[in-house]
Amino acid sequence: MITLLDDYAVHQTPEPLSRPATSDRNFYDRWFFSGVAADGRCMFEAALGLYPHRCVMDAHFTVLADGVQHCFHGSRRAPSERTETQVGPFVLEVEKPMRVQRLRLQDAASGLACDLRFTARSTPGEEPQSRLYDGERLLMHSTRFVQFGRWDGELSIDGRRVPVSAGMGVRDRSWGIRPCGEPDGGAPGMLQRAPVVYWAWVPLNFDDCCTQYNTFEDPQGRPTQLSAVVQPAYADPALIPQGPDPGQREMHTAALRVRWKPGTRHPEGGTITMQDAEGADWRIELDPVATLLTRAIGYQHPEWGHGLWKGELALGHERLRLDEFEPLRPDHVHVHQLVRAHLETPVARRDGTGILETMVFGPHLPSGFQQFLDGARGESIT
Repeated sequence: MITLLDDYAVHQTPEPLSRPATSDRNFYDRWFFSGVAADGRCMFEAALGLYPHRCVMDAHFTVLADGVQHCFHGSRRAPSERTETQVGPFVLEVEKPMRVQRLRLQDAASGLACDLRFTARSTPGEEPQSRLYDGERLLMHSTRFVQFGRWDGELSIDGRRVPVSAGMGVRDRSWGIRPCGEPDGGAPGMLQRAPVVYWAWVPLNFDDCCTQYNTFEDPQGRPTQLSAVVQPAYADPALIPQGPDPGQREMHTAALRVRWKPGTRHPEGGTITMQDAEGADWRIELDPVATLLTRAIGYQHPEWGHGLWKGELALGHERLRLDEFEPLRPDHVHVHQLVRAHLETPVARRDGTGILETMVFGPHLPSGFQQFLDGARGESIT
């Protein structure tokens, strides 16, 4: 099917853009956003995903405030027109590519509403591609970029308005192949029988720079993917360079030390140590101030998981109380923590905010995890 984007010189195959180059059922294309109000009163996240071979588009919006996580979920039959990014009352607008995005929601059932703009303060930084095999099958192969920015606008919870002015945040775009939707039939793969994942992702905003750290590790703690960068931050998006930022610094070495809360797989703090190409040491202390369950944006959600077929249009909502979290329940293990970050370099000290994302299933020797979902016994190094 010919769509609006076919009028641009962006084709990578002889097919129209509405037809992915791969026939893999798990091909996806996704937006993710996270932010915090400038006064720290609430944390919010949003996501919209397209799964063309599953004929699904889904969206999620969640706000954590006063110890309660308020959640909106929506799913629809995927449109062929790729510029149509709306699921029921949830609308994503790319107002200016790589510079300004807008989120709108008006949903009485969940009590949530928002009109928020994300304005970039960094170039989009491409992470290493993620690849994961299940035996001989390529289970995951995806590209992602991360971009830092500030939020303006407002949101409301049950009619209570919360201004969001100059709130710091981050967004990412990812696409490719990854597990989603209904599970495959037939013989289960190895990872279905014994899933093992260690993932940490730490995007941080400071006044004049942004830092990004991410890693996958095997059960022995050896990185299978590792990236750490420092990017300049710009007060005026017009000053952001087109293309790669010449001021970006790739770290020569990097490691994350996690302090796990006993009896859980949730961090209670952490330290990132990095060394740049000149041999200078960078150190970031991470102090969590709030914990958000990622099931609110579809991860491991038993009903609103990514790419699940829910019909022509389905809407849902839920509320999750922080004091009712079950940290070793499979859909409560994967978390985003709002953190205060304290960066020390040989020449300066900076304070900032950001996300500490962790998802750990199965054994991980440096963390002391020996089973699929046993809790931490004390401090660990990763």
